[in-house]
This record gives sequence, C-alpha cells and structure tokens, in this order.
Amino acid sequence: MWLVLGFLLFLTAPAPPPRQAPLTPTAATTDVSVPAIGRAWPVGSRPMVLRGWEPPATVYGRGHRGVDLAAPAGTPVRAVAAGRVSFAGRVAGKGVVSVELTGTDLRTTYEPVTASVEKGDEVAAGEAVGTVEPTGSHCTTTCVHWGLRRGETYLDPLSLLPPWLLHRGPSRLLPVLGVPLP
Repeated sequence: MWLVLGFLLFLTAPAPPPRQAPLTPTAATTDVSVPAIGRAWPVGSRPMVLRGWEPPATVYGRGHRGVDLAAPAGTPVRAVAAGRVSFAGRVAGKGVVSVELTGTDLRTTYEPVTASVEKGDEVAAGEAVGTVEPTGSHCTTTCVHWGLRRGETYLDPLSLLPPWLLHRGPSRLLPVLGVPLP
C-alpha cells in the first residue's frame, strides 16, 4: 500500500522548472515601478541566465531572489547603473557588493565577488566593482548572483535593463556604396 501511495505522489509531483530561464522579465513577476535605468550587464555583454528570478510566495518561502549569470572566475563584475556602494565585504564566506542606485530607492547586489570598491564609493554604470570569485557560488558552475531590492522586497533584477540590452535587435542591411546594381 505504501509503495502504491508513494508511486501516486511521484506521478502527481510538479515537474521541475526549465533549465534555461527566460531573458525577459514577465508582467506577473515584475514590479512596473522599477525604472529601466541599467546601462550594462553585470558580466559580459549578454550572459547566459543560468537561473531566473523566482519570487517566493511568502517572506520566508522558497524561491530564487535574484538572477544567476554565467561568468568564469576572474571576470570583471560591473555596476548595472550609477550609485553608491553600501556594502563591500564578506557574508557567510562569500564576497558581496551592494550598490544603492542613484535617484531611486533600489539596491543591487552581486555575489560571489572579490570587491575592488569600498563602502561609500560612487560608481558609474558599467564601472567594475570587483571580479567573480572561483568558489562560493550556489551554481553548478561559476556564476554571479545578481539581486535587486526595494527596502526588504526582492524584485526581478532584469527589470532594470532596457529592451535594447535584453534583446539583440533585428538584423539591418546597410547600403553598399560603389557596387553596381544587378
């Protein structure tokens, strides 16, 4: 009987989420009051999203309170937008950098990062705040966990990026000068 009950529970269990997270924030999970002020990805030019933002149902519920971006150890980590460093140090053995974004009530976090900035430093969008540490990540490979908060509320960090950073635009044909028409 227990074997049958266990098998039925197995059959009705929800499927695991897909491995590749979508690159765009969704209306159901994005706070529309987040301004798209980002001017750079934290790492690379358009890194692979290893795991997307999964808001918890409750304050202490399961979820993923940020986005994991693929990045090899030693990769420069950049501030997404201009701001002031509110924390640069270690938390639970991991290097963490937090930046309060200028003109907003938002704060981004990056981990695991070896900081190259100190608390109180002003940073410009795209300015390096550190490098990816080789260990300390919760990913199966080296990555950067990028988070966004307003007060104590976690938000989808991808909502900081404007569409031109989230998506590659369509291919555009440019005129070729000096070539005769067919």
